[in-house]
Amino acid sequence: MSAATLFRFVSLAVAASCAAAQVTGTFPPVPLASKHFTYPDGIPYQVDTDQGLVRGTQLGYNICNSTTENQNSLCQTSFFNGFDDFCLWGPPEPGKTVGDIEGEMVAYCSKPGHGTRLIPAGALTGVQFLKTPDYIQVVGFIDQTQIDMAAGDFGGEMDPHGADLRGNPMGGIMFSNAFGGQFTQVIEWTNFMGGNAFCLKACDPAGANAANYCQHIYDRIGCAFNAPNNAQNGTFESCDAENADFPGIYTSNGAVMTYTQPPESLGPITSVPYTARVPSSSNCKAFTSGAVFAGLPTPSPSTTASASGTKVASTRATNGASTTGTAKPATNTSSDASTIVASSIITLFGVAFSAILLS
Repeated sequence: MSAATLFRFVSLAVAASCAAAQVTGTFPPVPLASKHFTYPDGIPYQVDTDQGLVRGTQLGYNICNSTTENQNSLCQTSFFNGFDDFCLWGPPEPGKTVGDIEGEMVAYCSKPGHGTRLIPAGALTGVQFLKTPDYIQVVGFIDQTQIDMAAGDFGGEMDPHGADLRGNPMGGIMFSNAFGGQFTQVIEWTNFMGGNAFCLKACDPAGANAANYCQHIYDRIGCAFNAPNNAQNGTFESCDAENADFPGIYTSNGAVMTYTQPPESLGPITSVPYTARVPSSSNCKAFTSGAVFAGLPTPSPSTTASASGTKVASTRATNGASTTGTAKPATNTSSDASTIVASSIITLFGVAFSAILLS
């Protein structure tokens, strides 16, 4: 069989398998970080169009407005504008750990008006906001059970990449008016959630080093290395600051070094060879929680009780993917078939390339 004939056979087999599993979109998927939209009219209902490939379909939606703003919203369009106006990624429902559902997280915001769920009043117990030349950053403390995270869950990292490039959450996008005053899509961002703490960093999309300042490959070493800060529980402040070093880059004995995060297969990370430099800050202004985070809803006792009573499994995120697998939406009936299809596609292309090499 010639190489051309074999490729035609592979293409037909792939098409037939995809049709049987109701798979649409492209293979491999179009990277989320390469999908650019204008706010508000240029946003599609769902950003992730690679339906059914391995991880299933996008759980929520991206067109969010007053009709979707409630505590059951599945909005996956996030905003980060400043000290009092940011969104964190949280579970769509209680009962699962972040590592299991990074691909399904939804937006919880600190201010009404974005069409999302709202962070309940009193959940934020300390916040430090930093505005630097190349990025904005908010780090703080939160009663995570009030945004449907399990008590004791040490969480994971969300970013617009992920192991399959579809993002965590899949289809999750972010906008900000902090870079020039107009709403602009933030292409590179990271959000660590867990252990009753969080850090969110959004890098200027016009900056030359956005991907370096919002590096997403150090997902196992948390906020201290990815978003160096002086946040304190009980303190609410907004500051100007200089840039931190790129995550993973440090200076030792005058030499610039790069830290390589070990694979999870080697076990827990027990030590890191450097302490991240906290950037110097200035013009810090202190606030009270009630004065800044007004308009937030009162937490639901039933929701809090349900989340805090959940048994927590031990998970850890690696490169945006969970070692225990990614939970699938309850409405998705083709995920297992999609996994088989993806494996078959890879196998078929492997056969094709082997045949070409041997021909």
